[in-house]
Amino acid sequence: MELASGPTRLFYDGGCGFCHAAVRFIARRDAAGRIRFAPLGGATFQRQVPEVDRRGLPDSLVVLPPGSRPLTRSDAVIHLLRALGGAWAVGARLLAVVSPPLRDGAYDLIARFRTHLFPRPEEACPRLPPALLDRFDP
Repeated sequence: MELASGPTRLFYDGGCGFCHAAVRFIARRDAAGRIRFAPLGGATFQRQVPEVDRRGLPDSLVVLPPGSRPLTRSDAVIHLLRALGGAWAVGARLLAVVSPPLRDGAYDLIARFRTHLFPRPEEACPRLPPALLDRFDP
């Protein structure tokens, strides 16, 4: 599957330590800079995701592919892995063959306990090397 042109937007919960860890993981592996980051509820999220699409979105990770509707849960993870390319894209293909209810169930289980597993961050933006900070939007 070919990715559309333009950056993928990853919106994350700025108050979640697990989300910060996920953002750091993705930012460090996205050498091509195909993914941009912004907190859920921030100005970029409000501007890029229409209100009708914001209703019912989870408060963890939301991915907005270029020219598409928001993706959540395991579909969002699969899209992010594809965007990273290489072995990550192979992992995305393997994950995509798993039944969506099973993958989403696993995602929901992790999301349910994420605040207990990782401490609440002090800031909305994850701590990253300065070279990666220009990929963050408000």
